[in-house]
Amino acid sequence: MTSPSATSVWRLLAAVLLALGLSACDDGRDDLRSYIERIKARPAQPLEPLPEPKTYEPYAYRELGRRNPFIPIEPELNAGNRNDDLRPDQNRPREPLEAYPLDALRMVGVVTKAGIRYALIRDPEGVIHRVPAGAYAGQNYGRITAITSTEVQLLEIVPDGFGGWTERPATIPLAE
Repeated sequence: MTSPSATSVWRLLAAVLLALGLSACDDGRDDLRSYIERIKARPAQPLEPLPEPKTYEPYAYRELGRRNPFIPIEPELNAGNRNDDLRPDQNRPREPLEAYPLDALRMVGVVTKAGIRYALIRDPEGVIHRVPAGAYAGQNYGRITAITSTEVQLLEIVPDGFGGWTERPATIPLAE
């Protein structure tokens, strides 16, 4: 068995040998050090000047007959132009073109048979439907009001946002 002083001598000797071995080794980073020195030796590029900030012009709100912007607008339930009788007929059977939004339908032509003008409308699945004026199309209860050689004109019934309904014109143009 070794004495405590012999163990400490061996430890000291191992530490010295390790230090000498590490100091004698080339760490292989000389090329990296020379590259960094070349980069640091380059002259610095001038920075672009910062853009001038826009000057802030405060806005002075003067009420002078305007409404207070912090009070919510209440809808007028008895507006003079509101038509309380206008609403879609929920009980009528839905037509095939009412399953698609108007922007998915394409007018591909017009035919006249027995004096009645029909629009040829292609749905997204590629099926062509022959529809006369008065037929329904689109998801907003759109009723065809006129068929021209370049478009189908409709009148949709859409919610007005105040619990009622309003009419909105729409078209399906002839596809090119």
